[in-house]
Amino acid sequence: MPDLAILASYAHPDDEQGVTGTLRICLDQGIRVGLLCATRGEVGEIADPSLATPETLGQVREQELRNACEIVGVKDVYLLDYRDSGMAGTPENKDPRAFVNANEDEAVGRIVKHIREFKPTVIVTFDQTGGYGHPDHLAINRFTTKAFHAAGDASCFPEAGAAFAPRRLFYASIPRSRILQMAASFKAKGIKSVFNELDPNQFGMPDEMITNRINVTQYLDLKRQSLSAHKTQLPADSPFMRTTPEEWREARSIENFSLVAGDPMPTGADPADLFAGLR
Repeated sequence: MPDLAILASYAHPDDEQGVTGTLRICLDQGIRVGLLCATRGEVGEIADPSLATPETLGQVREQELRNACEIVGVKDVYLLDYRDSGMAGTPENKDPRAFVNANEDEAVGRIVKHIREFKPTVIVTFDQTGGYGHPDHLAINRFTTKAFHAAGDASCFPEAGAAFAPRRLFYASIPRSRILQMAASFKAKGIKSVFNELDPNQFGMPDEMITNRINVTQYLDLKRQSLSAHKTQLPADSPFMRTTPEEWREARSIENFSLVAGDPMPTGADPADLFAGLR
């Protein structure tokens, strides 16, 4: 079998939780798995003051990320070393270290370097809405997309190593229909959620964009264990903490992807196989 690998490219610790089932399936199939994270989530929540302070949160969240990945079995974790930009319109957006203020060539070059070193067959990242419009989610989508195309071009970023062209780029996200369902459910239960504060019709992946669906029901317990490693991000009133087992199963049993670049899927290919035709 050829050397197959998948690289998940995200902005913050815990962003990877949307694809942990898929990553575990890949590991079970002998496929190499890597996770690239742009920031350490330095301006995220602190669910319990005993877990971290604003000064230590980045360090704590990096360890939470590594703990969550260890639960899934992902050993190759890489950081781009940018700072969390915070939600749109917050003072953190103006920090010159923030990912949202990164020089595009520099950021794309860093991702290209990791691609050329790790040599992923498939790359997954956020969709163009970033799930719910977080500035860093939008940035990692944009920079990863550019890096996917640049990595195989020897004239681009020659200092980043020998050219290597990944075969497929997928966007992973929550289907928009599901976001609308969640927003309605959270509102009815009085649960505070970003999807109640924003227009849910603008976020997530339009259902018609979805090309690949992967059933990860067998890994629901593993996914919950991995999510639980991100302790600082799980206050008692978090939607994740107030989700019933039935709601968890409904929301987390399918991981959704859109093939946006690279080799097309072969006719009749299994839509649950992101590597169809590449094996």
